[in-house]
Amino acid sequence: MKFLLAITALFTAALLLTAADAGKPAPLYIDHDLMGFRLSKGGQIASAPNYSVLASHRDKPGQVEEHEKETDIVYVTDGQATLIMGGTMVGGKLTRPNQYLGDEIRGGETHYLSKGDVLVIPAGIPHWFQAVPKEVSYFVVKVIQP
Repeated sequence: MKFLLAITALFTAALLLTAADAGKPAPLYIDHDLMGFRLSKGGQIASAPNYSVLASHRDKPGQVEEHEKETDIVYVTDGQATLIMGGTMVGGKLTRPNQYLGDEIRGGETHYLSKGDVLVIPAGIPHWFQAVPKEVSYFVVKVIQP
């Protein structure tokens, strides 16, 4: 009987400790093979309420983006592209909460991206992959403001 009571107490303690950690994000490791695959195809790697991590791959230009509550930290891992950031978005439309897509940017700074380049694009700044000659792969950390 004492043994059953001790096992029940240990099981209950384990459940309570697990529940206490349930609100914390778990550490994450992605090996280089999986990361290489994700970078070649694009897609989400991890997310939590205050961040998301993405692998992105483009083989053509995109639309202008502006995120009201996300700062993008971008590391180019391969390829080349022309990115414009800053200025004023033209034709911007709210496509989901705090996210706008547009047709072009007036003004702004043009950057010719290649492997190893890093960009920090604060929340509220329009940015646009205007040209992608062949393809570009990049790693993005999105820091989400409350």
